[in-house]
Amino acid sequence: MTLQDEVGKISLITEEKQSVTRLLYLGKEMDSGRDEAGEGRRTGNEPEWLWAAGGQEDLRRKIRAEGLVQEKLCGRTCAGRPVRKGPGRDQLLERNKNMGKYFGTDGFRGEANVDLTVEHAYQVGRFLGWYYGQKDADTRCRVVIGKDTRRSSYMFEYSLVAGLTASGADVYLLHVTTTPSVSYVVRTEGFDCGIMISASHNPFYDNGIKVINGNGEKLEESVITEIEKYLDGEMGEIPMAKRENIGRTVDFAAGRNRYIGYLISIATRSFKNMKVALDCANGSASAIAKNVFDALGAETHVIHNDPNGVNINTNCGSTHIGDLQRFVVEEGCDVGFAYDGDADRCLAVDAKGNLVDGDVIMYVCGKYMKEQGMLPHNTVVTTIMSNFGLYKAFDREGIRYEKTAVGDKYVYENMSANGHGLGGEQSGHIIFSKHATTGDGILTSLKVMEVILEKKQTLEKLASEVEIYPQVLKNVRVKDKRAAQDDEAVQAEVAKVAEELGNDGRILLRQSGTEPVVRVMVEAPSHELCESKVDQVIAVMEKQGHFA
Repeated sequence: MTLQDEVGKISLITEEKQSVTRLLYLGKEMDSGRDEAGEGRRTGNEPEWLWAAGGQEDLRRKIRAEGLVQEKLCGRTCAGRPVRKGPGRDQLLERNKNMGKYFGTDGFRGEANVDLTVEHAYQVGRFLGWYYGQKDADTRCRVVIGKDTRRSSYMFEYSLVAGLTASGADVYLLHVTTTPSVSYVVRTEGFDCGIMISASHNPFYDNGIKVINGNGEKLEESVITEIEKYLDGEMGEIPMAKRENIGRTVDFAAGRNRYIGYLISIATRSFKNMKVALDCANGSASAIAKNVFDALGAETHVIHNDPNGVNINTNCGSTHIGDLQRFVVEEGCDVGFAYDGDADRCLAVDAKGNLVDGDVIMYVCGKYMKEQGMLPHNTVVTTIMSNFGLYKAFDREGIRYEKTAVGDKYVYENMSANGHGLGGEQSGHIIFSKHATTGDGILTSLKVMEVILEKKQTLEKLASEVEIYPQVLKNVRVKDKRAAQDDEAVQAEVAKVAEELGNDGRILLRQSGTEPVVRVMVEAPSHELCESKVDQVIAVMEKQGHFA
């Protein structure tokens, strides 16, 4: 069986950079509507299949291939930098085959007591307490736990604590805090691992268990595989701790306070005379963000800072930024920042209420870091879904860039492997590797404030240097989405559009993972051009009889 048979047919999209062909894997779309994707690059001197794999952040983390997407790249290389090789074909297939049954790229996530139950949490706790405890028989295992504001977070916290202590681990509770704070505490306080109870930007009735290793990074796949074997009853019983070996629980709010102090220490200037609005999404940032900005001297105005267990992410935060945009304008704020449920992402709003997304934040911070000689390898790590305009702006400034799968996990992997200092996603997961090993929304807002204050420019002025390309995406309901995408006439039309766009845009044709729909997306210099090119491909699909 060929790779094409195994993971789908080939479609064409266009994107700027490099006169070579790149092969891009796209996994199925997950229930929440987000995608995970991965890419590999190929040059004439490399083996035929060179890949950087992507996964699916799905409850069951099943990679059901939607197809290969062949990407035509035009123009110069990334500021002259050679293309980096990814894993080989066999490694990609092996990685996909071994994707977790329960754990996705961002932990074990699902609806509380439906997909993710208290029994699951107890078992995860039992395994982790035993696994880290038996690594060093002379030292008691220590695990730190944080949680967001969901009603079910308390339930899962108690279940995890029961499992961990029953296996002999001591558990330290940070209480309501952010995901990056757990990462910080783990790596600075010598814990064996950390656990964050959160489903990030998902609605309140979902929850998740994110496990962080002793380096403050997402847990290794090899350990996840062992956890899943235990969950499936494939490794037998784990012994119970007895007598003095039973673990204990420790209130560790002090750890969260140390993290707050760390954030404050990062700021280079006082925020005095700056009027700042914060949207805490009724989530984890509610316990931290205002304290940080107040301590730095800002006139801080906070919205959606009253969590009740069921209002996290509800019409607020980084996924519903309209309230913050209106508030910034009405209250005359200089800048606004919106976080998601666990505060690992941040979007900004300028004084006129314009959205400044993760792509533009990476540009603003990346350009400043380059000017200060603080951008390692003169490179920013992005994902394949970053806007075309970001790369145009990077090219103009002579900043190199890498592209990875969608997901901060893959961004951090690239940064860690290659020593890069800045990376992130359009959604607002931004990683500053000098300070953190994961996306940190509050840290990101502090770094944006640093650029504003050091350059003495408004966020509107800083962001105006990036021309975000218009994008048109249309969903086409079809009888058979694979047949529609693989149709030779449709593929030929996609290739024609790609050639017509040349260096000035891209086209993406892909199947929905949840419904009988094919998505056609074009980025180009004008909205009208996007519309016409999308409609050009859709017309061929209709002519070929694919419409449902």
